[in-house]
Amino acid sequence: MAIELAPSLLAADHARFGQQAQEALATGETWLHVDVMDGRFVPNLSFGAEVVRALRPLCPAAFFDVHLMVVEPERYIEPFAAAGAHAITVHQEATAHLQRTLAAIREAGCLAGVALNPATSPEILRYVLEDLDLVLVMTVNPGFGGQAFLPIAARKVGELARLRAETGATFKISVDGSVNVKTAPGLARDGADVLVAGSAVFNHAAGVAAGIAALREVVGP
Repeated sequence: MAIELAPSLLAADHARFGQQAQEALATGETWLHVDVMDGRFVPNLSFGAEVVRALRPLCPAAFFDVHLMVVEPERYIEPFAAAGAHAITVHQEATAHLQRTLAAIREAGCLAGVALNPATSPEILRYVLEDLDLVLVMTVNPGFGGQAFLPIAARKVGELARLRAETGATFKISVDGSVNVKTAPGLARDGADVLVAGSAVFNHAAGVAAGIAALREVVGP
């Protein structure tokens, strides 16, 4: 199965947000990753649902992959679903009732995801497998782009692939954090289905298309 590349808009030029999103999609990719931060769960602020709403008419064929790095993520499900999100991922640490939150995401018409911080064990997922469509492995501590890759966190990709095979689950494995031409091949070999890339795409010296092409070269078409 082909690897999905999900350009992360957190690294885009915010003065040319729509243009850079369109540049990424013009390469043939379909996913756009939207990092939402509240300044509480992580020490940074980013976008709200209105960004997704504004991008929808500019990128009508895009798959909007929303990552909620917020406390009480259940409060944001309906606004993001209404704005056009296709997948909504929450952190286990941020909600008191993970299964209920995942069920609410699906009820809103979106794929339901759980993000695992570097120190969070994949074992917590055994209890929500029936409500799970996506697992996002964080290979950096969430909150800022451009951090150093944590190899010990990346080991969870293989663990999740084995858990999926063992249980017959169907969730996709996504990876976010310092994904680039050096780290992407190993993540793909270990079982990643989706690679979220920010700086490697939007800060590439030769432009967005070149950044995506470089990643495609190392993970395959």
